Amino acid sequence: MKNILAALVIGLMVFGFRGAEETITVKGSDTMVILAQRWAEIYMSKHSGVNVQVTGGGSGVGISALINGTTDICNSSRPMKNSEREKLKKRYNTLGVEVKCAKDGLSVYLHESNPVRELTLEQIKGIYTGKIKNWNEVGGPNAKIIIYGRENSSGTYVYFKDFVLGGADYISSMQSLPGTAAVVNAVSKDKYAIGYGGAAYAKGIRLAKIKKDANSPAYEPNPENIKSGNYPITRFLYMYLPSRPSGAIKEYIDWILSPEGQNIVTKVGYFPVK
Repeated sequence: MKNILAALVIGLMVFGFRGAEETITVKGSDTMVILAQRWAEIYMSKHSGVNVQVTGGGSGVGISALINGTTDICNSSRPMKNSEREKLKKRYNTLGVEVKCAKDGLSVYLHESNPVRELTLEQIKGIYTGKIKNWNEVGGPNAKIIIYGRENSSGTYVYFKDFVLGGADYISSMQSLPGTAAVVNAVSKDKYAIGYGGAAYAKGIRLAKIKKDANSPAYEPNPENIKSGNYPITRFLYMYLPSRPSGAIKEYIDWILSPEGQNIVTKVGYFPVK
């Protein structure tokens, strides 16, 4: 009898230990997926009792999931809107918690053979709103500009529209693609294409140097220019939570903001917040 009771106690202890594994769900920004997955992989390799599940879908999808209570952490490449915070407040009686976890040089992608090396913010706006339609208008060849961008659930789509286009509408002929990798792939195959997205995705294409205006120097999105603030399209990448974190979630976020977590930011191709 004693042996049976002992076995039951041991079984309950083992079951309790296994059941105590903490699962942290992370959802949102496509721009941040590679970084978030890398954080999760390394953290789980050192914390066997924690399971971090990362999915993308876009910043808007992540914010909706946060409001609906279907994710612990929302990744977003843009700040939450006031209307989104109000929805969060109705559900949790809080405006949420914002954590700046990395910096990104939002980049303009060009085909490697494109002779155009730099663009002003005004020229980029002109291209994406349809006022500039030919590469020869910005010092390139006599060819129609083929425009690629993100879908409207993307935080990068929203940020680019608000910051670069000044709130103006994208040209209707822009080909909206479901992920940054898809934009890079499209531009890499079309010598007259232009696209935009996170700096970490820049493989097989060239990044345009960006000028604040016609009289300003042109800067590329490298660590020095991001840190100094000289690159004109520098943005923060965010994590949002419904309320102040505690337990395993707090420990995970603290680790992301630690030197070890921020070193991963650099290795992936983004830039640390400090």
